Amino acid sequence: MFRDALERSAGAVRDRLQQAILAQPGGELRDAMAYATRGGKGLRGFLVVEGARLHGLNGAGPLNAGAAVEALHAYSLVHDDLPCMDDDDLRRGQPTVHVKWNEATATLAGDALQTLAFELLARPETAADPAIRIALVARLAAASGAAGMVHGQALDIAAETAATPLDLAQITRLQQAKTGALIEWSATAGAVLAGADPAPLARYSRALGLAFQLADDILDIEGDADAAGKRLRKDASAGKATFVSLLGLEGARSRARELVAEAEAALMPFGADGETLRQAARFVIERDS
Repeated sequence: MFRDALERSAGAVRDRLQQAILAQPGGELRDAMAYATRGGKGLRGFLVVEGARLHGLNGAGPLNAGAAVEALHAYSLVHDDLPCMDDDDLRRGQPTVHVKWNEATATLAGDALQTLAFELLARPETAADPAIRIALVARLAAASGAAGMVHGQALDIAAETAATPLDLAQITRLQQAKTGALIEWSATAGAVLAGADPAPLARYSRALGLAFQLADDILDIEGDADAAGKRLRKDASAGKATFVSLLGLEGARSRARELVAEAEAALMPFGADGETLRQAARFVIERDS
């Protein structure tokens, strides 16, 4: 049930994003944008579409919002992979954008994907009410900027040269910003589109975001690089603190299961309609990539 829903929603969002990219002027920049958005699980776009479905919405609005967050997420990966950041050469099982082209093209492709995200949200077909479109834009800016994802990346870079490794509270704050903020935007966007209270899905997504990162840290130790589509064990080799290094493998698994239970409990107001999102919470700690 869940994997079918994920594939269906993620595929529809991916198609919408590719349409938006193909509408840009042709050339190397557009090719790099399209390349950067290939593959991936599409979890963030799925969360947008599924959250909208819980509130009785489908069609262009959720698809545009899902495509927007996937564009924003792709931009963040392109920039994170650059030599001045994490210096990675493999992403989603293929060479990173700066390896396939060059650093300038990668930087510009990331810039263009970021701005495309806000263009998609601002389109009238995303929501008839301009106040809703403004709310989506403002919330995504906060989730992705200096108080959200970018802040988390800055904390992560600073941790590489810190005199002492981060403690559990600091790692949690870092990941809530770097990973969790965009997941929270994704899960709550459907409620915002519907003019509904986003609080239940915000609670769900905060637990989901941390569970996702715990699973990532576990995969970095135990995962298979071919399945993950990226280099593994970089954090351990760099001596960086992670949830696994602080909690141990079994402790990290236990905490991930606790967070999944918290996410499931947050969906109680939706009754049986929330089952697909409950399965999504279980999926994030059972995946192999």
